[in-house]
Amino acid sequence: MFAAVTLFLVVSLSALITKIATIALVHTGLSTQSARFQARSAYTGAGFTTAESEKIMNHPLRRKIIYILMLVGNAGIVTVMSSLILTFVLPDTLASKLYGLLIVVVGMAIVYWAIKSKWVDRGLSRIISRMLEKYTELNIQDFAAVLHLKDDYRVSERKIDTGDWVSNKTLKNLDLRKEGITVLGIDRDGEDYFGSPNGDFKILPGDVVTIYGKAEGIKSLYGRKRDYKAEVQHQEFVDKESERKNQQSH
Repeated sequence: MFAAVTLFLVVSLSALITKIATIALVHTGLSTQSARFQARSAYTGAGFTTAESEKIMNHPLRRKIIYILMLVGNAGIVTVMSSLILTFVLPDTLASKLYGLLIVVVGMAIVYWAIKSKWVDRGLSRIISRMLEKYTELNIQDFAAVLHLKDDYRVSERKIDTGDWVSNKTLKNLDLRKEGITVLGIDRDGEDYFGSPNGDFKILPGDVVTIYGKAEGIKSLYGRKRDYKAEVQHQEFVDKESERKNQQSH
């Protein structure tokens, strides 16, 4: 039974550590999905190498968070495996084994709830924000509030392919603003990041474009290829955005 309790505590602590690290990485500006992936990769020692890794290594605070996760995770996995063996192999009686299994199952259910809980997220987020403000020089911002990420508005990132409608066109020609979509920045391989590009900027295949707008419009934009349908869809969303603005003005 002691081994079962140990297993539950270690797994709970592991889940808590990765959750805290994820929230901390989000506060440095990473998206939730990227932060979660990087936190779990570092903690488990998976060692995935992606373009996002450069964003980690070039940011001192993110690098420190990942470094701590790697150290803690290396010891944590060994402890969990040891406890698991002790729980199901060494108990003297069937009753002890079943009781240990019950502790693990109930404990895992609680851990799963805590991982998915928005209430836990909000509480940890407030605590981490205070700690980052107190012990680091990081400028903590509520990015969701600043960018108004509600009412179906989103920030999205996409790598442009040769056949995409936006490929090899300037922002002026695309006229995405009339659709209610704003290009926040463009990451081009081998060059500096282009933040808030002007109308003469041409989007090239391979560019990673970060845009802001309504989810419906973003989905439509990503699905457009270089054909007549793209122009029709563009005009449809221009009309929708024009109608929305007219309604707001009245």
